[in-house]
Amino acid sequence: MPSKLFTRRSKKAGLPPGTLPANGSEPHKGVEIAIFDYDEKSVTEKTIRKIDECIKFRDSPTVTWLNVDGVHDASVVGKLGECFGVHPLVLEDIMTLGQRPKLEDFGEYVYIVLNMLRYSTATKEATAEQVSFIVGNRFVITFQEQQQPGDVFEPVRERIKADKGLIRKMGADYLAYALMDIIVDNYFIVLENVGEQIELLEAQIVENPKHGVVREIQKLKHELIFLRKSVWPLREVLGGLERGDSRIFTQPTKVYIRDIYDHTIQIIDNIETSRDMLSGMLEIYLSSISNRLNEIMKVLTVITTIFIPLTFVAGIYGMNFRHMPELEWLWGYPAALAVMAAVAVAMLVYFRKKKWV
Repeated sequence: MPSKLFTRRSKKAGLPPGTLPANGSEPHKGVEIAIFDYDEKSVTEKTIRKIDECIKFRDSPTVTWLNVDGVHDASVVGKLGECFGVHPLVLEDIMTLGQRPKLEDFGEYVYIVLNMLRYSTATKEATAEQVSFIVGNRFVITFQEQQQPGDVFEPVRERIKADKGLIRKMGADYLAYALMDIIVDNYFIVLENVGEQIELLEAQIVENPKHGVVREIQKLKHELIFLRKSVWPLREVLGGLERGDSRIFTQPTKVYIRDIYDHTIQIIDNIETSRDMLSGMLEIYLSSISNRLNEIMKVLTVITTIFIPLTFVAGIYGMNFRHMPELEWLWGYPAALAVMAAVAVAMLVYFRKKKWV
């Protein structure tokens, strides 16, 4: 099973800069491009499969959002980049999956990389999909890794169609903000699911720690490292947008970018808190195991301590010397048992008085 924490890029070794690699787990499927073209008065929604249909939106006076599902076809990505004047190195980064979240300002457009996180309740694991943004004056192009049902952008689509909020009244920079905001808000949902696993595991450790707990703790630690790797660099991206001098992102939109930045800091704090909780849970588990072992050893020690004098008495009367007066005594056997019982009871009373049992 491939690790989520490391990205293999050995296939790119030796290729010239700007070479578009072939990626994607479903190269036999076509690339689907969904277009939203809108202004305050109207909105047009359509799905296309030919890049030539995108050319008319390049210089459109309205705001255009092109969402590309699938980055495995180099010809499609290349033609789309040529149509909108995107640098070949940017196109290479779009098709090279596993990119670190980053921001690059090319003057005429801004290139942004984020990770769209999903949580599977079946496998109880979080997965990340790379989403690339090309933000121009009047257009936003989003590239998603592959075609799959559903994404986190649906609320934004509904707001555009229903003309809710400011999205139809603002420019392409506000659209890019709305898309990034919905991605970051979805991080909270993923963290809530991971947090529920941590709470259940904590209750299990306190009540009945089992040997499989260590494996579960290690799995959750890997999940949090994976989430941290996806979220931590996002601070730099949003900070660069907020404090930068980009001609694409206007000052009114930068106010909203600051809100996403605050959410990102809160998410990072939650991740660090969860990591600290897991570290503490491992210590609690080891302490619980140690305490259980100590309890077992205490019981065995008490039993051994009680039987030492009893063994001594039984050993004396088991020597079978001929001249032992108690051997001929009628009540010798009951008396020996009574003495041994009295010694055992006296030791138990003493241990309880000392609060050892």
